[in-house]
Amino acid sequence: MGINKYNSEGYYDPTTYEALSNIEKEEKATKRVYRPLVYICSPYAGDVERNVNMARAYSRFAVRNTCIPITPHLLYPQFMDDSSPTERELALFMGMVLLTKCEQVWVFGSVISAGMRTEIAKAERKKIPVRYFTEELEEMPCAN
Repeated sequence: MGINKYNSEGYYDPTTYEALSNIEKEEKATKRVYRPLVYICSPYAGDVERNVNMARAYSRFAVRNTCIPITPHLLYPQFMDDSSPTERELALFMGMVLLTKCEQVWVFGSVISAGMRTEIAKAERKKIPVRYFTEELEEMPCAN
């Protein structure tokens, strides 16, 4: 149907046409593409600084691929004490709850930690697709 360059009385109306065209363009630009939730599964313990930086890169990669990354090991250490067994268990539990809300689990790197194995097993039990990527962000055809 589109926007008419003429008003209701049939007169050429470039000002109104331009204003309505700009509104239409803005509405089209603000419409969002569907972005699925993906759970980022990568090491945390060990070289924490490096692993956090890598998790950030993996999360950015997910965003670039039109996904919404869920990366609990970037979030929970900000306010929970990983050295406290009680807080660690609670953080792990909350991460598992988030995992079940995701459409996919993306596993990064060649090292699969015990925590990562638990996350992968949970995804498989819940029939959530698991994809594997290298540290260089290249998808691997099969699991490690």
